[in-house]
Amino acid sequence: MLSLLIPCVINIYYYLKNVTYTWVLNLIVNMFLSTCFLCFYVKEYQVKVGPAPGQQVQLSAARRKNLEFEPLSTTALILEDRPSNLPAKSVEEAMRHKQEYDEMVAGAKRRELKEAQKKKRQMKERFKQEDSIANAMVIWNNDVLPNWDCMRNTRRVRELWWQGLPPSVRGRVWSLAIGNELNITPELFEIFLSRAKERWRSFSETSSENETEDSGSLQADRESSLDLIKLDISRTFPSLFIFQKGGPYHDLLHSVLGAYTCYRPDVGYVQGMSFIAAVLILNLEEADAFIAFANLLNKPCQMAFFRVDHDLMLKYFAAFEVFFEENLPRLFNHFQINNLTPDLYLIDWIFTLYSKSLPLDVACRVWDVFCRDGEECLFRTGLGILRLYQEVLLQMDFIHMAQFLTRLPDDMAADNLFSCITATQMLSSNRKWGQVFSALMKDGSKEIANHSPAPRS
Repeated sequence: MLSLLIPCVINIYYYLKNVTYTWVLNLIVNMFLSTCFLCFYVKEYQVKVGPAPGQQVQLSAARRKNLEFEPLSTTALILEDRPSNLPAKSVEEAMRHKQEYDEMVAGAKRRELKEAQKKKRQMKERFKQEDSIANAMVIWNNDVLPNWDCMRNTRRVRELWWQGLPPSVRGRVWSLAIGNELNITPELFEIFLSRAKERWRSFSETSSENETEDSGSLQADRESSLDLIKLDISRTFPSLFIFQKGGPYHDLLHSVLGAYTCYRPDVGYVQGMSFIAAVLILNLEEADAFIAFANLLNKPCQMAFFRVDHDLMLKYFAAFEVFFEENLPRLFNHFQINNLTPDLYLIDWIFTLYSKSLPLDVACRVWDVFCRDGEECLFRTGLGILRLYQEVLLQMDFIHMAQFLTRLPDDMAADNLFSCITATQMLSSNRKWGQVFSALMKDGSKEIANHSPAPRS
């Protein structure tokens, strides 16, 4: 219609060209043409980008039908014949394609069924685990915790303990199991925290010129500890983003570690402490976390490692290798051939109580048993890890074994690890861990030299 209208307007224009008021006609014609072209381009624009808001578009029945569909599953493959401009399929080719199609559909259905069954098993296992946790929580709250002293060492409680503590009671059980031999009170924690805050303020100021050499050395040590704390906190569970600066637990972790350096200036801060304190903060209130932290580091094994007592550390390594050879002789010989000694992987595991090396949920399960069994659990867990990855480690050389053990897989499952820990027997010649370690303490350096080299720096 527009194509017919435009020539008519042009003819009228030329006809009236010589008439008076030609400029008026020019103006009218130009306005008319502009309006026509504007309507034309608006229509073209709507065709390309769609109608204006609120404007209804009428679709053909065929187009509406094409738009009304539901997502198809992987089995909803569509058989299509060749386009009409191509030769038709032969009977043999059509049958072969149909057979391939049927096989594809059957394979897709099998995969979907397998995936559905897997999800169903996972859901069933999850519900079972939730029910188990709920039942265990009732037992802990109603039976065990009110009667802690008489119930903690019973067979029933020990078996329940081994299965993992419910998160709601974990902190309280840890606190009771670790104990408070140091008799630290919340008020004492506040005192040391105040001292730590005062030092943080004073370290930003210029030191007095009349300080003695000894006090200057002590000042440098404390500054070094505070610098290490600041650096280590930023690397503590970085994937959680809760202990880094600005995170909800940053100040709490900083307070607990700072107060400890004031409480034990002879120990100070040692790299790795932040992971232990962080796990406690996730399960306990600030003051209770500090009390548990200080008492935990006061245990003989932790104190030996954090004070870097080489002689005592060598005894622990030697005791570990006694049970290593007893439980995993093939892997033990492989380590011996490659000169891979326990100090290369055990130090990091013991320093952080596995909280850095294992997934957090698995590490908490290890802590549960550690609070029950003490230091023996730490070395038994180490043997459990070696058992879990024995076949993998047997295929590796020194470099790859060291790298693997210092960075364990992130997908480790707690049930798999604890199955390996259960299979690890802490008996050697009918001697338990404590007896073997005591014998090594008596035998001295001669026994140690035959089992383990000095820790490597």
